[in-house]
Amino acid sequence: MLSAHFSLSELVRSETATRNGIDNTPGDTEIENLIVTCREILEPVREHYGIPFAPNSGYRCLALNRAIGSSDSSQHVTGNAVDFEIPGIDNKEAALWVMENCDFDQLILEFYKEGRPTSGWVHCSYDEEKEHRRSARIFDGSTWSGLA
Repeated sequence: MLSAHFSLSELVRSETATRNGIDNTPGDTEIENLIVTCREILEPVREHYGIPFAPNSGYRCLALNRAIGSSDSSQHVTGNAVDFEIPGIDNKEAALWVMENCDFDQLILEFYKEGRPTSGWVHCSYDEEKEHRRSARIFDGSTWSGLA
């Protein structure tokens, strides 16, 4: 277990990796980063809402990250980012709670459509090795806007 409620297997799970035979096993540094991300982001969210959930995406090795078309500089590659949704909770509400209650580097409400509470997901990153930008935005698939 990386934390009280989140396991390594949850944070490396990937259908794309399985389908494509990609070994998505993180190294020691990435595992340490995942532990910190769980402690600083996932556990506070789990404690606040009291609802079990499994992250959509956590660590992605470079090959997996490329296979899904993500940037080589994605914080998922270092284990510093996680994407999640909480059953029964509006993704915008969850993102706003994180923004107001957690320290983070980037917080992105991705592919969210106003009026559709379960659309998209929350992306959040935490990196204790650098000063956090506290960048909080919404990306609806074509445009960026501020989260507030």
